[in-house]
Amino acid sequence: MSQEKIPLDGIAGLKQNWKSDLVSGFIIFLIALPLCLGISLASGAPPMAGLFSGIVGGIVVSLFSGSYVTINGPAAGLIAVVLHSITVLGGGDSRLGFEYTLAVIVIAGGIQVILGLLKAGNLTVYFPIAVVHGMMAAIGIIIISKQFYFALGITPVAKTISGLILEMPFSLSKINPQIGIIGVSSILVMVILGKIKNVYVKKLPAPLMAVLVGVAIAAYFGITEQHNYTFMEKTYEIGPAFLVTLPMQISDSIIHPNFGLVGTGIFWFMVVTVALIASIESLLTASAIDKIDPYNRHSDMNRELVAKGLGNFVLGWIGGLPIIAEVVRSSANLNNGAKTRWSNFFHGLFLLIFVILLPNVIHMIPLAALAGILIMVGVKLASPTEFYHTYKHGWDQFLVFMITIFFTVFEDLLVGVGAGIVTKLIIQVVLGVPLKNLFISDFTENETSDGYEFVIRKALIFSNLLSLKRELALIPKSKKVRIIATEIEFIGFSAFDFLADFKRDYEKTGGSVTISGHELLHPLAKDPLSTRRKHI
Repeated sequence: MSQEKIPLDGIAGLKQNWKSDLVSGFIIFLIALPLCLGISLASGAPPMAGLFSGIVGGIVVSLFSGSYVTINGPAAGLIAVVLHSITVLGGGDSRLGFEYTLAVIVIAGGIQVILGLLKAGNLTVYFPIAVVHGMMAAIGIIIISKQFYFALGITPVAKTISGLILEMPFSLSKINPQIGIIGVSSILVMVILGKIKNVYVKKLPAPLMAVLVGVAIAAYFGITEQHNYTFMEKTYEIGPAFLVTLPMQISDSIIHPNFGLVGTGIFWFMVVTVALIASIESLLTASAIDKIDPYNRHSDMNRELVAKGLGNFVLGWIGGLPIIAEVVRSSANLNNGAKTRWSNFFHGLFLLIFVILLPNVIHMIPLAALAGILIMVGVKLASPTEFYHTYKHGWDQFLVFMITIFFTVFEDLLVGVGAGIVTKLIIQVVLGVPLKNLFISDFTENETSDGYEFVIRKALIFSNLLSLKRELALIPKSKKVRIIATEIEFIGFSAFDFLADFKRDYEKTGGSVTISGHELLHPLAKDPLSTRRKHI
């Protein structure tokens, strides 16, 4: 694509593309509003915490972001982290736990800024694809296990994720019928709208439609008034407690951090967890959106880290949830014609206007409707197709994927990620990767008359990929690049995936990339990108 067609950035970009960015920003606002509220509640935080995140992530962070059309805000991927932090740090006091968690977010934001300044934008290289997918699937399972009870109006006995999962089939007799109707209806709306292929119907923001249906049903049941009703000879209680509650003034929602636990190990464990997970998710989203950007723009990952860190630093001081660049909203942003970062700005601005002018409308939203929306988010993250696709990538990928899920669900998110990475490294050593090549790749680079030649030896895996990635990033555009792997003995799935991405992206610039030699290795699965090793 010619340089002239690439949208301008900054104020010039606003003047050039304000109409398309305003329209997309408004549509994303309609999608983000219920998600900001739902993610807050699922995280155990006040409803305004998620709205603060959407507002700051849009109005403030968009101006400093290293990406062009990503949408910043609270995300499902951080629900488990924030909920765990509030629960563990608060010791049963949710308000105190949230104040401690805000202190965690402030420091985590500062760490993100430092990582960006230290040019750690390649952080995702050290996280195998199977671990990332396992982490997201585990988060989906956690979301479903928690929101199941909110969607059906049930108060669970269990407190742990494993207990909640085991309690599900035995709790169905405790459903509050009217609340259950609202929760199930919101799920059905999401499912039906997702199945309809009509181009106009597909433009409807499914989360908003689910909320509107929930509001209508709640009004019919008279949930705004506390009362009892009888169904099949059982009496149930219903009332405003089943609706979203917001303070009358935005200023009343501002909560400041409490640094009282800064000297404890568990506090710093949560700081590291929030900083790492928020950074990884943002960088992965920016990378994913770069792949589908019609203008072939590439995000500045270091600037992206700094921007998200600044946003989280601010949010921790005012009572907001940590933010990331969120992939679903970002994809929808592109699909709705967004061209620059101003669509993100407008989405935050619309959130602020709505909260200021129409707070009473938010109070009409049933918690069960938000729970139903989040259940569908969880189902997407932990979809059976995710398990199937990972299995098709090879047994090594599937084992790492499942171990990451197990330890994330039954222990902790950071423990799950760590267990997945360690498992991956062990598998690679067992399959023949030399210990000295676990973190150091062996390759030579030669400049030829028409381009560059890279000869890779020994092993290329996720943990030693960074040096090769840096060298490839320095190659001028429109050259012939040859990657020769005839002397290699092992190449991992994550490394294959990176090479495939590099080939696609570089060829968009007018260059050419050939990869050879890997076909001499033995694949662990039929997938063309599956792990390969020297046949023994």
